[in-house]
Amino acid sequence: MADNNHSHFQHPYFVLMGIPGLEQKYYWIAFPLGAIYVIALFGNGIIISTIKSESSLHIPMYYFLCMLALADMGLALCTLPSMLGIFWFNYKSIAFDSCLVQMYFIHTFSAIESGVLVAMAFDRVVAIWNPLRYGTIITNGVVCRAGTVILTRAVCVVFPVPFLIKRLPFYHSNILSHSFCLHQDVMRLACASTRINSLYGLIAVIFTKGSDSLSILLSYVFILRAVMAIASGEGRLKALNTCVSHICAVLIFYVPLIGLSVIHRFGKHLSPLTHVLMANAYLLVPPVLNPVVYTVKTKEMRKKIIQIFVQTKITAEG
Repeated sequence: MADNNHSHFQHPYFVLMGIPGLEQKYYWIAFPLGAIYVIALFGNGIIISTIKSESSLHIPMYYFLCMLALADMGLALCTLPSMLGIFWFNYKSIAFDSCLVQMYFIHTFSAIESGVLVAMAFDRVVAIWNPLRYGTIITNGVVCRAGTVILTRAVCVVFPVPFLIKRLPFYHSNILSHSFCLHQDVMRLACASTRINSLYGLIAVIFTKGSDSLSILLSYVFILRAVMAIASGEGRLKALNTCVSHICAVLIFYVPLIGLSVIHRFGKHLSPLTHVLMANAYLLVPPVLNPVVYTVKTKEMRKKIIQIFVQTKITAEG
């Protein structure tokens, strides 16, 4: 009878975990954490506004970069309320339904970013493999359709996840391991079989990040073959240099993601601090570093941003 009464019970809220062992230093952690969010939102916002305002940047490569910046801003905004709530106000509770909403958007924006990285890899393949036909293959229409496919895939694949979680009973612990809601973290607290959740989660990961990582790898196989066919060493270096920013973005996204997945699967014996830091890196590192990488490595973007700052300074002084 007790099990039957609990079969549909859910906690009204979850308790989020900050950084274990550093509770007394949250006030000091809040300042660099706030600075990280400011850098992420401001940096990606600058990239989006620069691409939007400068007609010379209205080309497919920068449209894909704009999509990446939007995905990064989405990831940052998903975790901003709960992270700052913990470290600024020591408020650790999150309503059950709010947790599901946050979970949905975190995984959706993550899937969008993965898809955009694939589209950017395809863009580089065409630019290096067949540069003379680049303008006829990668058109604005192709970019628009690619963006629609990426968004639709992410929304549809992640959509069942909150509903699969909501059907589960939760009547024991309601303490999560991170400062935000992730599917794996919430699922482990369920007091019933999570086989369906685990199976669907695996399928979703394979269909999104698994296939995306394989596509990116194959893209660089084609790129390297095309580069090796270039006669001059200077030409090879120039061609590879156009891929440096994208390679950095791929590593920035996939290294923390793979690390978090490995820790969740095989690192149960590791300290809670390790799990927390890896999860934070997975969601905070890409939004912060991607704008820096593309600003430093892309001459046109760097030039336009410098012009904006100079004009802003002149206007303020005037």
